[in-house]
Amino acid sequence: MSSSASAAGLGGRVEALLARRTEANHAFFEREAEAIARLCHRMAERFARGGRLVAFGSSPAARSDARHVAVEFVHPVIVGKRALPALGIAGEGGDLAVQARLVLGADDIALAFGDAPEAIAEAQALGCLAVDLPRDFPPPGEDPFVHQELSETLYHVLWELVHVYLEHQGLLEGRTPRRTHDAGASSFLYPFLAEQESDLESVVDDVRRSVLMKAEEIGLLREQTLSDARETLVEAARDLRGRLDGGATVLALGNGGSATDAMDLVADLRDPPHGWPPRRGLDLTEDTAIITAVANDVGVEAIFARQVIAYARTGDMVVALSTSGGSGNVIAALAEARRRGLGTMAFVGYDGGRILGEQLADHVIVSRSEHIPRIQEAQASAWHVLRELVELAA
Repeated sequence: MSSSASAAGLGGRVEALLARRTEANHAFFEREAEAIARLCHRMAERFARGGRLVAFGSSPAARSDARHVAVEFVHPVIVGKRALPALGIAGEGGDLAVQARLVLGADDIALAFGDAPEAIAEAQALGCLAVDLPRDFPPPGEDPFVHQELSETLYHVLWELVHVYLEHQGLLEGRTPRRTHDAGASSFLYPFLAEQESDLESVVDDVRRSVLMKAEEIGLLREQTLSDARETLVEAARDLRGRLDGGATVLALGNGGSATDAMDLVADLRDPPHGWPPRRGLDLTEDTAIITAVANDVGVEAIFARQVIAYARTGDMVVALSTSGGSGNVIAALAEARRRGLGTMAFVGYDGGRILGEQLADHVIVSRSEHIPRIQEAQASAWHVLRELVELAA
């Protein structure tokens, strides 16, 4: 097969993978929108009683989702949102069921990713609101990458819309009804909110429609991202395949939710689905001792660049994830990679920020939105598509 024919074939595969995601996204959220709206209400009641969200991840990929849930709830990215208590629990802490028994309280919410039936059973025995995502919200199809993308949108939507009920405290168990809501600085997110706080079913329907609206938003952004970046994804996949076949390592990095996306990226390389061969990957967000040492002694901007200096070898690829495209420590790492002659790739949001504007990476995939949860969801799709193209590239 010629190089041009190979590129055309890979480009066609991008279109097919986009169509698969579009169909799954529509089917899943049309089916689950009301159940998601009602789960938000039940979660809000737990939070209002002082409960916490505890997310469990039973596999390398599920671990990244558990961590992502925690950072979104504890450190809200939208101004005016309240911080809500959340923990991410994964296998490095030992048996998940034992950890559940030690950590959970009766008012807590247990959210399980992957296969964690013992942890869910412990949560139920303790009286928690227990949600087993793959069983309670089964995704369509067989593609584990699509399943993860739907899951990420689902928990982002839970985080966004649980606040509707927290601002309608009269709808929560044990609270006194009030006539009007007060959504404050976050009201712009919820165009369907009713003024009456005593009618739970009306608010549930408003939230259901908001779920569908958000699902449509990610569908459109995913289409823009994959369509605009089709040629970039093909070129990046062929570049990365050549490097990996030569023994190179992918060094992944990002901040906050993007750090958990870097975690997922490396999990998809080391522990891939479909019988693909494991590939070399290193998560530069993983070692908290190194990160905190560098941040404390040198500065936050050096936390990734120092690791690039320490770990990178000739031929390696640095992959950066950034919603803004302008994080100082991400730019410093890309600059260090360039100085060392390494390959560079970036997944960015907004208009591409400095990374696109100053051409700071060899391959840049842009999700053109200012809504951080949707950016991260589109970036997950772009990476998963790229990961598949790597195995198809010659």
